[in-house]
Amino acid sequence: MLAKTHSYGLLGLEAFPVEIEVDIGHGLPSVAIVGLPDNAVKESKERVKSAIKNSGFKYPADKITVSLAPSDLKKEGPAFDLPIALAILAASEQIPASSLKNYVILGELGLDGKIRPVKGALPIALGINTSKFTNIILPHENVREVSLVKSIQAFPVKSLSEVVNFLNDPSAIAPFKTNIQSLFKAKSRYEIDFAEVKGQTHVKRGLEVAVAGGHNVLMIGPPGAGKTMLAKRIPTIMPEMTLEEALETTKIHSILGLVFSADGIIAHRPFRAPHHTSSDIALVGGGPIPKPGEISLAHHGVLFLDELPEFHRDCLETLRQPLEDGWVNISRAAKSLRFPARFMLVAAMNPCPCGYYTDPKRNCRCTTTQIQRYISKISGPLLDRIDIHIEVPSLKYKELSSQTATESSETIRERVQRSRAIQQKRLAKENIFANGQMDHRQLKEFCKLDKAAEELLKMAMEELNLSARAYDKILKIGRTVADLAGLQDIKSEHISEAIQYRSLDRQWWG
Repeated sequence: MLAKTHSYGLLGLEAFPVEIEVDIGHGLPSVAIVGLPDNAVKESKERVKSAIKNSGFKYPADKITVSLAPSDLKKEGPAFDLPIALAILAASEQIPASSLKNYVILGELGLDGKIRPVKGALPIALGINTSKFTNIILPHENVREVSLVKSIQAFPVKSLSEVVNFLNDPSAIAPFKTNIQSLFKAKSRYEIDFAEVKGQTHVKRGLEVAVAGGHNVLMIGPPGAGKTMLAKRIPTIMPEMTLEEALETTKIHSILGLVFSADGIIAHRPFRAPHHTSSDIALVGGGPIPKPGEISLAHHGVLFLDELPEFHRDCLETLRQPLEDGWVNISRAAKSLRFPARFMLVAAMNPCPCGYYTDPKRNCRCTTTQIQRYISKISGPLLDRIDIHIEVPSLKYKELSSQTATESSETIRERVQRSRAIQQKRLAKENIFANGQMDHRQLKEFCKLDKAAEELLKMAMEELNLSARAYDKILKIGRTVADLAGLQDIKSEHISEAIQYRSLDRQWWG
């Protein structure tokens, strides 16, 4: 007998429908799975067999053919276990085949019949054709993320026998409902705060400017100065995530199975900090069947690269295109995929190989040549995409022991959001949202200086021997500083502050 169930597969971030057909015919007992299954799908026959037997049902001792259509698209992962098992039960007339036609079914089976969570439930729910299906049966652990899609009714299940009972009596399980707004609000709070950081007033101000203008930033300082602590708190001063941004971010994390313990939604800005030994595939994504990498997991958030010069140069060079476009394109022989990757790059490094060149209390053991070689590990094209360089000094005891209250993340974030609102209004027709994205034409139009500011910038260019690249960066930063002050015109004090954030344009070693 022939039976059908419906499921969905994933190709990148996009879901595609999969029709699972099972035919049970006469012949020696065997199972053949066709339709470009990967190894996890091929191995499902053993999991399905044990799950059916251990759930109290009869496994057919006949020739079983399982077809996954469309047959020209690769099927991967264990999410097809449950629909295959139900199709076998329907084909062997243990459950009515008609009960399966209105459901999309996902789930990995344990040998005991328990249903385990699967990856990519949210993008599948978003990709379901609601003209054909409005109901989905899926593992209990995945139901929160799928319930974010209002057009779909999600039925959570924990075992194969529970699914069979539900198909025989649809009133046995009610569709899971969630209040998206209240869940989003509850999960959008941060556990860390800028108020916990002692001292470093100048650095905090620089990071505020960076976030306000959407500028990438590089922190330079000795070990133990607090660079990582500061970087971890940058998401807390970024504009609050919108629900649309949260869904898009959750969709990426869902593909890699990272939302099972997050109540179904990533409601705060992600912070990703890959180790400097990470490969280029781990950083930007890829693999035989391309998956998103760290830069996509940092979408709408922060990508923190600590010990920047220690990263492999090839890895750093792969960041150039995503930093420009906000996307990463991954091409393979079978398919080209695109993953979103609009993030704020925050990098940190020591001023020299030993780390103590700028420390007034420790002696640096590095020669000028060693320092130059260390700095030159960061390529010019990558530095072109980093607007702000901040020097992070080591803290004194007086600063560490101070009980003086400092500004909270909420206070700083309010200023940042006001600045972003000004920029979005100004750049509404330019298809960009922040000063850090302006090109040369936009700089000419929106970054006009008064006479005093122009004279100051001219003097800085000549005295410090700054490049044309530095000139553009200073204009962008000056524009952001003026926006934080709520002023239309860029004044000399704004340019003066912007110049301070270009440390690497001045040769401070040797």
